[in-house]
Amino acid sequence: MLTVLAAVLGALRGIARARKLGGNRLDMIQYACGHAIAFGLLAALAGTVLARFLSS
Repeated sequence: MLTVLAAVLGALRGIARARKLGGNRLDMIQYACGHAIAFGLLAALAGTVLARFLSS
């Protein structure tokens, strides 16, 4: 669940960043995808680390 939430927040952050830089619709889509992937991967890594430490 953490990964999905982080991906959605990353997509929203990417859209906001592209809009701030003056990008068009395709730029916003590209930034949203890139940020969603990056945030999702970081959240998956954090979830794995937390599960590993909390299970011992």
